[in-house]
Amino acid sequence: MARMTFDRRRALAGAAGLLLGLFGVLLAAAPASAHAALVATDPGNGTIVPDAPNKVTLTFSESVQLISGKIQVLGPDNSRADQGEPTVNGGTVTIPLRSGGGRGTYLVSYRVISADSHPVGGSITYSVGAASTPPSAAVNDTKVDPVVRGLIPVGKYLGYAGLVLLVGPALVLALLWPHRLSRRGPARLIWTGMGLVTVSTLTAIWLQVPYTLGTKLFDVRIGDLRDVLGSTFGAVMLVRLGVLCAAAFLLRPLLRGSGSESKTDLALLGVLGVAALATWPLTGHPTASPVAGVSVVIDAIHLAAMSVWLGGLVMLVGFLLRQANERELAAILPIWSRWAATAVSALILAGVVQALIEVSSISGLVDSTYGRLILVKVALAAGVLVVAWFSRRIVRSRTAEKKPRGLRRLVGVELAITAVVLGVTAALVQIAPPRTAEAAGTGSTTSTVSQTLTSSTMAMQVDIFPATVGNNSLHLYAYTPDNKPLTVVEWTGTAALPAKGIEPIPIPLLRITDFHAVGDIALPQAGQWTFKFTARTSDVDEQTLTMTANIS
Repeated sequence: MARMTFDRRRALAGAAGLLLGLFGVLLAAAPASAHAALVATDPGNGTIVPDAPNKVTLTFSESVQLISGKIQVLGPDNSRADQGEPTVNGGTVTIPLRSGGGRGTYLVSYRVISADSHPVGGSITYSVGAASTPPSAAVNDTKVDPVVRGLIPVGKYLGYAGLVLLVGPALVLALLWPHRLSRRGPARLIWTGMGLVTVSTLTAIWLQVPYTLGTKLFDVRIGDLRDVLGSTFGAVMLVRLGVLCAAAFLLRPLLRGSGSESKTDLALLGVLGVAALATWPLTGHPTASPVAGVSVVIDAIHLAAMSVWLGGLVMLVGFLLRQANERELAAILPIWSRWAATAVSALILAGVVQALIEVSSISGLVDSTYGRLILVKVALAAGVLVVAWFSRRIVRSRTAEKKPRGLRRLVGVELAITAVVLGVTAALVQIAPPRTAEAAGTGSTTSTVSQTLTSSTMAMQVDIFPATVGNNSLHLYAYTPDNKPLTVVEWTGTAALPAKGIEPIPIPLLRITDFHAVGDIALPQAGQWTFKFTARTSDVDEQTLTMTANIS
């Protein structure tokens, strides 16, 4: 009766850990942030250009893939201004435009797939000649269905749980399992892990369609599935399914315990295991890392160490500590203890390297959602390590094989906490790391400052690039109030920084067309500069307009 009570408590503890892990996934499944940042555009966002360009260029912080029909340019009359299919080269998307575009404001809307398989959507505007009322896009290319957004980390969680039930138990069964014990229980465990990974993979393929297109959960067409399977994400998922099928055939002799498995079969299983583990980082943050090769290897090591350690713990608490006799435990536990110590060391080392690459700064660790989840994961992992230290002490004291119940309790606690850790990990892969925000910030600091100054007789467009200390280029355009080019006979300008006592500095301006002038000036200090421009339109008519711009 006491044994049944203890088993019931242990089952409840494991179920509680699983539910807490799933709750952590759902709680942290905030709106998925784009994992690539738009860092530059040509024409610049919000700028006014004198002549209609023949293309629009979007530059992202990492390589991207195009989604059919998800990039468009709308003209001032809301008609399509793009022509032909856009092209992509790494992180640069080029959109060809129709010739002879009219004056006014254009809207560029886009939705692409970043290197880590997340959709990136948004829009920019630019104007030809003069600004007008921006056109409105018929589709919101930034949205993600909340049901889809919530199910993606749940599917990833099931995949991680499947890895734990597959990799660790198979290793223990191959190298530590006593011959006299039945393999039926471990076989069921391993087939469950295989099923969870398969379901997780198929779910990921299905969810990637509405996630990519911004549609509903069941808004999936055959053509859309074909497009996903033809992408890098789909190719990696198909490789994972192929590896699972091959592993299923090689696992059958091992699970039956007939002794027909050979060393070659076990070696092939090891190779397939490595291949399967590599498919996780190939569709996540590591592929977009500044050191992608290192990140992919480190992430695979992290997953392998996690799977071996936690899967071994499941085998201990579920079978070995209950079924193996004292002599068998005396042989198994010291070996397992060394395996666990090695796996935990690899887990910690890989986790530290991953965090350094993805977070990159103390502020990123404290101020970002990604960084705070890393801290939560570290705190939970520290709790697990404390429990593991007590477990290792019991094994070293050689009392575990005589009184395994105490060790079973500790291992059950480890598994309950690590179920939550897996939930946090599944949520982390849906959140943009701080390095992405830093890339976006870096890109935004290089954008042109653009302002339109108006009077009763003139509209003057002023562009200042790059709006930083040092040399800056200026472009001035003059228009009538009804947005027609206005002939300017002479341009003059000054720049001053009153807060720092810098008096007006003359800006040499060169008239290159009737309504367009350019100039260059070296700005010595950062601050809120005051620019004053005078445009003389005849011998007696001139307008002087003033603006301020923040120079960083």
